[in-house]
Amino acid sequence: MKADIHPKLNHVVFVDSSSKAEFPTLSTLSSKETRKINGVDHFVIRVEISSASHPFYTGKQTLVDTAGRVDRFKAKMEAAKKLQEKAKAGKAKKEAMSKETPEEKISRKAKENTEKKEAEKAEMKKPAVKKAPAKKPVAKKKETVAKKAPAKKPAAKKKA
Repeated sequence: MKADIHPKLNHVVFVDSSSKAEFPTLSTLSSKETRKINGVDHFVIRVEISSASHPFYTGKQTLVDTAGRVDRFKAKMEAAKKLQEKAKAGKAKKEAMSKETPEEKISRKAKENTEKKEAEKAEMKKPAVKKAPAKKPVAKKKETVAKKAPAKKPAAKKKA
């Protein structure tokens, strides 16, 4: 072995944050936190998942939520379901509309128009909320050098 080229090995204890299992070993890693195990100082390295908490090794499904990842994923899945249901409803509506007779189509459109007009009237009855006009950013004009106005020539005196 050559001298001074190999990394320093430290006594380290890996701590699983979900199952609180500890694995003392040697590693090149270090940390600010230390713990004495059998009279030897070990650097404490925290890990999210280890063999003590991973479903492959334990056979149990557990959720380790760091920074709300699971909640965000569930929210995305719910939003996707809602979009799918909305798309299915839209397809069903289009299909129903394609099977309409001309009379049913006319009556449906008339009903939609009356509902639209009623909604517009309801909007008109609401008191108008005045908002302050949005201020537009004013671009600063470039400073220009003031030009001197040409001096006026004295008026010619009239001879009487």
